[in-house]
Amino acid sequence: MKKRYLIPIIISVIMLVINAAARFSRSFADFYVQNIFPRISSILAHISGLFPFSVGEVMIIIGILLVFIGIPLFLIILIAKKDSRRKTAGAFLCTFLWIAAYIWSTETLNCFVMYQCTPFSERYFSEQTEHTESELKDLYKYLIDETNKIAEDVPRDADGRFYLTCDYDKEAKAAMKKAAMKYPQLKGYFPTAKKINFSYFMSQSNLLGIYFPFSMESNYNKDMVSGNIPSTICHEYAHLKGIIQEDEANFISFIANAESENIEFRYSGYLNVLEYVHNEVYKQEVTSAYGLTDTISENVRKDWFRFMPDTYWEENKKKEIIPTETVRAASDASIDLNIKMNGREDGIKAYSHVVNLLLDYYSSED
Repeated sequence: MKKRYLIPIIISVIMLVINAAARFSRSFADFYVQNIFPRISSILAHISGLFPFSVGEVMIIIGILLVFIGIPLFLIILIAKKDSRRKTAGAFLCTFLWIAAYIWSTETLNCFVMYQCTPFSERYFSEQTEHTESELKDLYKYLIDETNKIAEDVPRDADGRFYLTCDYDKEAKAAMKKAAMKYPQLKGYFPTAKKINFSYFMSQSNLLGIYFPFSMESNYNKDMVSGNIPSTICHEYAHLKGIIQEDEANFISFIANAESENIEFRYSGYLNVLEYVHNEVYKQEVTSAYGLTDTISENVRKDWFRFMPDTYWEENKKKEIIPTETVRAASDASIDLNIKMNGREDGIKAYSHVVNLLLDYYSSED
């Protein structure tokens, strides 16, 4: 077999072995995340950071073009040029093997292995226990009080809604570096977060941000309400540091935002987790906490659970190629499957488990 075919196959087999090692040995996964991944992450993040646009988005566009243009073109050439069919097929196979090896390798090294390491709560919190309804109620009250207080001092538009005015690139990096003093895994280089130009598809998918393991970038939806940007960027930054579990990234995002020196970041962080805790209170039917909802200020009510601007869907209706409901269902199913395949039986529900981490965190602070 020629080297151009053999090398990507060997690389893919090595990645399979690494995946298996991480699955069967948490110690291996921990060692990798602590000692090897930071170097890989830093190198790739520095390289992709040289470009002002999202390299990951460009890769996806190229991938789509290869599927919808490259494959039909290959078939046409294969049929039209009978004398060079062997050469054409060989070139196609070689290209496919190298692309597949790159995707498989970056997903393995920059994503899959991290799912197998020791959970964040076990590393940083002395105890993880079943929390009581009373503790959840207390957390809900605390977050409401803090969010109400901060809501009074953030900038607001003519409709009385919060919007971002700060240099969020600078503030996000500063917030994460401060959080790294408490959680050393966060130390190191943070590239500038990049907006996704084709954000409408992200909006259809209910995605605020996205982590590209094959380019090591932190990306966000440029169309969403700006108040979501601080918590979103810090969430994606957490992924860049090997914190791949969604609930853990949500938690790191909250800590970074809540302890930021910038009030807009603090408000974004509290507002984000207040939504999760609110949902959990009603999911768990903690009726004794229902009355607390009435204490949420008018300012907070104007801001929470806002994803897109009010007129967004109407103004962008012409961009809809595939029905939003279909895209959203497919996106949720894909995320759910990916998380479950990596060992989390709760799938997409993992995002909301940030509430458990918050309860662990505030319990350990007492």
